[in-house]
Amino acid sequence: MSETYVKRLSTILLDAVTDKDPRVQEQVCGALCALGESQPVEVLSACEEHLRLHEKLAHPYRTMILRAMEIVMSNHIGELDKDMARAIILLASNEMTKVKELVSDWQQAASSVLVAVGRRFISSVMEELLSKFQPGLLPHPCTVHTLASLSISNVFGMVPFLTSILSTMLPMLAAAKHDSMKVVFCCALQRFSESTLEYLANLDQAPDPTVRKDAFASDIFGAYDILFHQWLQSREAKLRLAVVEALGPMSHLLPSEKLEEQLPKLLPGVLALYKKHAETVHVSKSLGQILEAAVSVGSRTLDVQLDSLLAALHAQVCVPVESSSPLVMSNQKEVLRCFTVLACCSPDRLLAFLLPRLDTSSERARVGSLQVLRHIINTA
Repeated sequence: MSETYVKRLSTILLDAVTDKDPRVQEQVCGALCALGESQPVEVLSACEEHLRLHEKLAHPYRTMILRAMEIVMSNHIGELDKDMARAIILLASNEMTKVKELVSDWQQAASSVLVAVGRRFISSVMEELLSKFQPGLLPHPCTVHTLASLSISNVFGMVPFLTSILSTMLPMLAAAKHDSMKVVFCCALQRFSESTLEYLANLDQAPDPTVRKDAFASDIFGAYDILFHQWLQSREAKLRLAVVEALGPMSHLLPSEKLEEQLPKLLPGVLALYKKHAETVHVSKSLGQILEAAVSVGSRTLDVQLDSLLAALHAQVCVPVESSSPLVMSNQKEVLRCFTVLACCSPDRLLAFLLPRLDTSSERARVGSLQVLRHIINTA
């Protein structure tokens, strides 16, 4: 197909996106993606131009076109040149931050386009995002969300930027007043910590093998201080869960002496969330990560906290699972993982805790204890 024919066909399809029949809209998007499989650059160019020239096109239609662009790019990112990538980055960035209020589908679609381009053109995407992530100003939530997504989709490309991102972000945490913005920051800190840990675990393949954990320690501790001592006390359940999800991976990046100093408050603080939330899988997962971090630094605090840890975890494992939701089953897996960590560092005390519970009159307690024993025999 000639370039002009592809462009004409793309234009016809793009004009038909606004058809009132949702089935037609779906078929149009499918046709755009199919055309993009054979002529990706021409289709992406037509989509970029169409959105740029039709500023008043309603956001549901903009969302459809952005999603088609993301699908085409995810399969053909290698065929884009730098100029085309730059045009798409500018377009997606503007779409994502055009309005201050959250219009989730539209902004998520634009964010996904930036993440797709960032798999190959990370420097260009970061240049654009950092222009909207300036010291002293609260950024658009979607800018922070996109930085977080990029850190997971392109670990080796993003981690070298993280020290400067974290130092810019730290003062923003104190300036965030709305719970929704605090949740976005928590999710970003979780993703940044996860990607840093992955980078450090694969230094032999990393572009910069000189990156060290202590480069992130002071900023991560500054963020931890705000999350644990201020935001975890929130009445908003969604924020508390976002905080606890972030604390798990963050605990691995804290300086070992700071972690040891914080554990006497951190562990009871996390255990207290079991009483506040019906869905506890995120609490258990984070607790497992904190326990792993504590064991890895040879913490002595765990001995003092062991009885309360075992009691809280045992209560979780005794929740019946018969007809439960996947979340309850996932929680059981995370709780058993916590027991494995404790079995490796205190096997005698764990057995001393479990064995008497095999003689109790409560069937749930007996079944729960047997489950734990079976699991630790297999894993530890």
